[in-house]
Amino acid sequence: MTAQEIIQHLHLTPHPEGGYYRETYRATDTLTTAAGHTRSVSTAIYYLLENEDKSHFHRIKSDELWFFHQGQALEIILLTPGQPTRLTLGPDFAAGELPQAVIPAGVWFAAQVKHRPGYGLVSCTVAPGFDFADFELAERAALLREFPQAANVVEQFTKATQENT
Repeated sequence: MTAQEIIQHLHLTPHPEGGYYRETYRATDTLTTAAGHTRSVSTAIYYLLENEDKSHFHRIKSDELWFFHQGQALEIILLTPGQPTRLTLGPDFAAGELPQAVIPAGVWFAAQVKHRPGYGLVSCTVAPGFDFADFELAERAALLREFPQAANVVEQFTKATQENT
């Protein structure tokens, strides 16, 4: 199947960070976060990046796990003190690609298809569950101030002017 066929078959829609997604699971059990917010215990989505699509730098207040399904490997970039950390999610374990990756709560991260053209289809689970109230899309100037050593990736994975969602 092509990326567009998968998008149609799985009923994916554009995601604010880039790419396409659809929520597939939201636990009925809830919990109260340390900040006093009620969240589902866990959520899951399908997520697809195609060709030049990017998951722009963003962060959430929960841990997120990414699971590779098919297509091209996805490169995930995490901004941490020092140089950015890069993980490759994909099927070629001999080349160091991983079938799953953990993005810790509160860490800025972005992603792209590593070898374009092509697409990568993954699932993401979030625990405690995802809520757009916990989602922050990066503002370029603020990230450049916080991570000046990563200016090249910050500029590559943020828009020149964008508002937080």
